[in-house]
Amino acid sequence: MTVMSTPIRRRLSDAPFLAAATGASPNRRPVWFMRQAGRSLPEYRELRAGVGMLESCFDPELVCEITLQPVRRHGVDAAILFSDIVVPLKAAGIDLDIVAGVGPVIAHPVRTVQDVRALPRLRHEEVGAIAEGVRLLVGELGDTPLIGFAGAPFTLASYLVEGGPSRNHERTKAMMLGAPDTWHALMGALTDIAVEFLRAQLTAGVDAIQLFDSWAGALSLAQYREFVLPHSERVFAEIGDGVPRIHFGVGTGELLGAMGEAGADVVGVDWRVPLTDAVRRVGPGKTLQGNLDPATLFAGPQVVEREVRRIAREADEAIALGAAGHIFNLGHGVLPDTDPGVITATVELIHSLPSPL
Repeated sequence: MTVMSTPIRRRLSDAPFLAAATGASPNRRPVWFMRQAGRSLPEYRELRAGVGMLESCFDPELVCEITLQPVRRHGVDAAILFSDIVVPLKAAGIDLDIVAGVGPVIAHPVRTVQDVRALPRLRHEEVGAIAEGVRLLVGELGDTPLIGFAGAPFTLASYLVEGGPSRNHERTKAMMLGAPDTWHALMGALTDIAVEFLRAQLTAGVDAIQLFDSWAGALSLAQYREFVLPHSERVFAEIGDGVPRIHFGVGTGELLGAMGEAGADVVGVDWRVPLTDAVRRVGPGKTLQGNLDPATLFAGPQVVEREVRRIAREADEAIALGAAGHIFNLGHGVLPDTDPGVITATVELIHSLPSPL
């Protein structure tokens, strides 16, 4: 068992993002964007030229600089650590690569109970480069909070079982439904890895964490409750409540209530579900995050302004219905061809609106 040293955390009580995440009243409407650091920025493409994705993720100085880029350019209210959800798997010793145009590819997929037993555990020192990147960022970000993150056990399992990205997740569901003991053993091992990865980031000083369950939307509510929820609950329980915790998935409108039970303080909502519906599904007392459709940023300034104002109105109504707060975000990540100028203008518009009620 890893013994965590106590981080010396920055005092950021006035940060709008943290205020909204904890149910306090922010002095302005907070906004950050998933995938705000990345291919939409020319300075990112220049910095990454000739450098592999995983190589970048294990280079503390590159991690620091890439994470800072959107904060400098857009003036967002939070930075999110530049990394990838398969980084802790790679660090633990699993043979994988991120293939351009494909995504994570696993050399030896996990298909049997023997494969599960052979999975390595993640040791704290194996993600030392990521922790060092966090420490560098804490020294550079000033008053801007830093969000750490990890992939949720189900999404990590999907990559391992399928061998890479999958449209239908058929092998994953076959193990889940047909070999439940093997499935829960796999999910237990991946929960341990996610917890260790998040603990390393927390010890290094991140101000919040987000658990991404990118593929959970492929499941029915009954499947999610039986085969996924207990493991996501353990992630949140074992990292504790020292910083705000965010839970997000794509296409998870039918799962929002269950995802809200997993233990996070903030529930991310994709663009398919209005915030006024999301608060009814999640229940009162949780902050909501979202949920502008990323494609809206291609539709021109009038459409962007109309949609931003609509979401702000829905957010205020959701707070009136019992949500603890609202953090403006996209309903998923920034698309690679998004004009950075549009992102900056969107941030300025959001900041110009009255703070949530």
